[in-house]
Amino acid sequence: QNFGIIGNGVQYVLDQRGGPGAPLVEVARFDAADGLYDCCWSEENENVLVSASGDGSVKVWDVAAPPMANPLRSLEEHTHEVYAVHWNQVRKDCFLSASWDDTVKLWSLNGPPASLRTFAEHSYCVYAAVWSPQHADIFATASGDCTLKIFDARQQFSTLTIPAHEYEILSCDWNKYNDCVVATGSVDKTVKLWDIRSPRTELATIAGHQYAVR
Repeated sequence: QNFGIIGNGVQYVLDQRGGPGAPLVEVARFDAADGLYDCCWSEENENVLVSASGDGSVKVWDVAAPPMANPLRSLEEHTHEVYAVHWNQVRKDCFLSASWDDTVKLWSLNGPPASLRTFAEHSYCVYAAVWSPQHADIFATASGDCTLKIFDARQQFSTLTIPAHEYEILSCDWNKYNDCVVATGSVDKTVKLWDIRSPRTELATIAGHQYAVR
């Protein structure tokens, strides 16, 4: 529960050479001043990854750079823990960060070390921000305010808000084969499936977990 509040963190990069069952080999190790909650690889550079840090920063690392060059950048705009990061798989120069300061930020490494935009519509912690795998400007967010939101980065405001659960929503993800279906996981121990074209009622509720679904 208190991971990341006190103590240092480490970003490991591991390689399973030899395929399944082979031992993990440490490729790189980057020390951080606080716990790290999430990480993701760049979609345009195989050596670059970003980490979500408990100190509110987003760290950018390069496994091909010398140790003293890392982190390449420390993006420090969030005012509370950064809980999730996700790289755009279509427009490969940008990524999202989701924070406990209730906001999501859009970033690109191809420019100044400042966010391109801040999305501040949630009223509590944002636990996930996930790009659509088919559409360059569309992403979904999951929040402790019990809502799932759909955003189009070209629009001023979110395009859809779904009160998806009665308790905090900890995760969300897109169906890679149907660009209108999103799954949400919640503290209520369920996973729900949603069709954003008909959001009044969920497509399905999947029970069976004994604890919160992250």
